[in-house]
Amino acid sequence: MKPDTALFAIHDVSDFPIVRFRPETAVTGYAPLWENDMDALLRHGVPFVMLFEAERSDEAHVDRKRRGLWLKHNKMALAAICRGLVSVEADAQERARLQAMAAGAMKAFGIVQEVAATREEADALMVWLLGSGRMARPRAAAE
Repeated sequence: MKPDTALFAIHDVSDFPIVRFRPETAVTGYAPLWENDMDALLRHGVPFVMLFEAERSDEAHVDRKRRGLWLKHNKMALAAICRGLVSVEADAQERARLQAMAAGAMKAFGIVQEVAATREEADALMVWLLGSGRMARPRAAAE
């Protein structure tokens, strides 16, 4: 069952259980809307993966701080249903930088984070993260 798309301002849930972050919505002051989206995902209670396809702009400090507090307070509940976060980054150097940052975030929030080179690789990772049982972990992501 898909969540009600009308409840979401920052994320696209039309392909649920894939939840796409929409970077164009992340303008200064967006954190309360982000929190509403995340609360709606928690209430929905169905496992999902988060997908970041487009480049993310620099986030305002006030939004980063507020999101960080929400993540800290909801760490266990989110980890119970969010199977992972997958970003797509074609540039190898930027991908390596993002993967290094993801390692720290995984420790802090308990959610698997991967960075794929292509959307196809991201799709394979999302299938694996959602636990379909139809495939082993994709080789490119495991390296």
